[in-house]
Amino acid sequence: MVDPELLSLLIGNIYDAALDSSLWAGVLEQATQFIGGTAAGIYWKDITVQGELHYVYNVEPSSVDEYFSKYIRFDPSLTAQFFFKIGEIYNTTNVLPYSEFVETTFYKEWVKPNGWADHLAATLDKTATSFAQFGVFRSERQGLADDDMRQRMQLLVPHVRRAVLIGNVIDLQKEKAGSLSDALNGLDAGVFLLDSQCHVAFSNMAAQALLDDATILRAVNHTLIAVDPDAAQVLRDVIAAASGGDGAVGADGVAIPLSGKPGQNWVADILPLTSGARRQAGAHHSAVAAVFVRKVSMAARYPTEVAARQFRLTPSEVRVLDALLKVSGVPRIAEALGISEATVKTHLQNIFGKTGVRRQADLIKLVAAHARPFPG
Repeated sequence: MVDPELLSLLIGNIYDAALDSSLWAGVLEQATQFIGGTAAGIYWKDITVQGELHYVYNVEPSSVDEYFSKYIRFDPSLTAQFFFKIGEIYNTTNVLPYSEFVETTFYKEWVKPNGWADHLAATLDKTATSFAQFGVFRSERQGLADDDMRQRMQLLVPHVRRAVLIGNVIDLQKEKAGSLSDALNGLDAGVFLLDSQCHVAFSNMAAQALLDDATILRAVNHTLIAVDPDAAQVLRDVIAAASGGDGAVGADGVAIPLSGKPGQNWVADILPLTSGARRQAGAHHSAVAAVFVRKVSMAARYPTEVAARQFRLTPSEVRVLDALLKVSGVPRIAEALGISEATVKTHLQNIFGKTGVRRQADLIKLVAAHARPFPG
């Protein structure tokens, strides 16, 4: 059973980290203990086989450097991670059979030397070419992630996602901002501070521009209302819950879709201001929550994902296909994936059969075509 008070306190600490990024290391330690792991991190990766660790707990800096400088290209889960939906939770066995995983170069040279057995993760945000992730490592003694760990992870992921997104938007630079209002006025994102009835206690200049446009949001008698009826209801519910404390704010508030002009996609992220370091920020305005409104691009899917869905490739076939895009020749693909050359050849033959091409070069051209928005 989860202790409600402990969970609420942890959620509050997560939201405090949205305003003060120096708190993330401590928050990740608490989250690791709560979820049931031994180490954790928040990081991003992209299709150029690069990435960066933003916040970390209990991972040696040398291991981080080794991963991003060398072993990321051998990570068998990297391609599959582009396929998971935002907020979806997955571990190693959701990507490939564990018996195959322990035979990879990645496991033998990086995972096992660190004393880890598994990695439970969730995608926080993604584009066609990159994704941000929250991950918790399991030690060999702890073994593979179980259902209890997944359930505890699920309780935290919506709040971690909200805090990370808002923290990226705010970047308060406290030495330059004399007050919360000064900091918010300097943001490109629209920000509203609301009381429990959705009355607008403060709006920055970008938020006022959104109200003047009245396409996605409007103010009626100083009450903030989303133009879309469904979004309006969710907004009211989440703001009402915010007045009850951090633990009362559910997953619905992570990213509320807002209607907008054709070709645009607007979302609202909500930060409770009712406890912790955030209480002082909201007290001056009698606000219970801050609403951050931002426009996001509707990016195309990762090209390998498109090919995998179109031709119904298996996870093993996708890994071989992705390796083919990065290294040339069956021997190098086999070495990178930790499988035999015969297995690579079998997967390639299956891919050829599904896609209708007969040469590796033609297969590369086929996948590359999915990366062009206007194939010619």
